[in-house]
Amino acid sequence: MTQTLPSSSSSSSSSSPPIVPPIGETLTLIPGLPNDVASLIFSFISYSHHARLKCTCRSWRLFLSSKALISLRQSHRNLSHLLCIFPQDPAVTSPYLFDPKTLAWCPLPPMPCNPHRYGLCNFASVALGPTLYVLGGSVFDTRSFPLDRPSPSSAAFRFDFHTWSWDRLAPMLAPRGSFACAAEPNSAQILVAGGGSRHALFAAAGSRISSAERYDIEKDEWVSVDGLPSFRAGCVGFFVRDGEESEFWVMGGYGESRTILGVFPVDEYYRDAVAMELKNRKWREIGDMWNSGERVRLGKIVVVEDEDRGRPGVYMLDGNDILRYDMASNRWREESRVPREAPLNSSFGFVVLDGELHVITLKRAVESVDTRRSRQHSKKTGILYIQIYNPKRKTWRSLITKSPFNSSLDFNTAVMCDIRL
Repeated sequence: MTQTLPSSSSSSSSSSPPIVPPIGETLTLIPGLPNDVASLIFSFISYSHHARLKCTCRSWRLFLSSKALISLRQSHRNLSHLLCIFPQDPAVTSPYLFDPKTLAWCPLPPMPCNPHRYGLCNFASVALGPTLYVLGGSVFDTRSFPLDRPSPSSAAFRFDFHTWSWDRLAPMLAPRGSFACAAEPNSAQILVAGGGSRHALFAAAGSRISSAERYDIEKDEWVSVDGLPSFRAGCVGFFVRDGEESEFWVMGGYGESRTILGVFPVDEYYRDAVAMELKNRKWREIGDMWNSGERVRLGKIVVVEDEDRGRPGVYMLDGNDILRYDMASNRWREESRVPREAPLNSSFGFVVLDGELHVITLKRAVESVDTRRSRQHSKKTGILYIQIYNPKRKTWRSLITKSPFNSSLDFNTAVMCDIRL
């Protein structure tokens, strides 16, 4: 059965973060054991159980809220691979953490809201260590005219899992939504490129930009870098490392638009990619990844880090097919097919957790003992059916969990990212 976990002691971004002193000689984690041994035992406990254990005693609460625990879990490679789902505007609807190993859900506090802005979507979310970043997006502003025209956002927020609170960061130099975004490996840097103002309520509209910038986490500062060769929005970004060389890739998206019969706007989708060499910060163009007529646009993209000697594995979900990108030939190759297709008029969520591809869809009814017992609840929120593909073993498995959201989850607009805690 799926567990719904309580959050930490602070559940509001406006509350003061708890002061966490170090564990001293006077505080014992487990009676009869040295604290270093007890600390090692705690480091093997899944993160999804921490919130309940903090209520046991003061020493457990202090240690489980300390930065030392994350460092210890990193050194022993005991990090939990969790999925964070933003169903809608995070200032209105709380995002949730999901642990696929324990089927446990944990709500996060809503992001600080702006009374003049609403309907945030097409933002980027990226995790670095025990922090989660929410950048940009497209939003409606009551101070703009006309009121029904969305505008891009430059806002940046960070959620700290130690303090269990949100912090407002320096805004981006250029407001943008639907853009490429990735955290630079082994560096406290985030790169963003492209984007525009398109909102999820409008199928084909909005501006496009080509600018790119880099965020320095330690300085809380955005610095402009050379922009893309052309306007590009709706694209994805990731890093490729080849030995000591690293590149920031921007793939797919749309640029120019045309109209049908002079009335209906239609996007012109890119079939290529561009890459920035991190040493000289210069862009190079990569040819078309498919021939004309093979497909119209890029599907949902996920990246498996360090899959092949530092090079990532890039996978695309195209309908019910999973394709893998071959960098040597600049072509997409068939990898596998989703065993169980999504129902009519529904969509898949596509994300990587612990080196495995997770294909998520909302199922109204699944024939199993647990779901028959919870059918009354599933009529309200549905249940999530997750199909998991292991690229190394070429095998599929699946799991089922209740959805914690009060409304149906739309994977076309929901934002998802993985985080390791």
